[in-house]
Amino acid sequence: MLEVKTLDKPDDRRDFPRGHIEALHLSGLDFAVATFEPGWRWSESVGPLVGTASCEVHHNCYMAQGRMRIRMDDGAESEVGPGDVFVCTPGHDAWVVGDEQAIVYDFAGQMATDYGRPKG
Repeated sequence: MLEVKTLDKPDDRRDFPRGHIEALHLSGLDFAVATFEPGWRWSESVGPLVGTASCEVHHNCYMAQGRMRIRMDDGAESEVGPGDVFVCTPGHDAWVVGDEQAIVYDFAGQMATDYGRPKG
């Protein structure tokens, strides 16, 4: 099997305050590109939409542009920037650091399928 899609024509797009997700759904892979504008913070931009106190999505990501700070519910914290690959389990907040747009590629699938969808 060979399956090819392009980010120029995402299967799904979800907008939320100061950001959006574009997703591609392939056999065995749900892939998302998240774009976060300066001032974006999960707890302010996405949390109210989904109704949880912290992000409950697992992420396997590559940071393509910009910088983000991630704080886990247990207090662990780190900053990620261009070229960084990171895994982030459910139970965290995150925010854009600085004045540059942050672009994250997520290979976990859950971001492509669930992230930013209002509960209800």
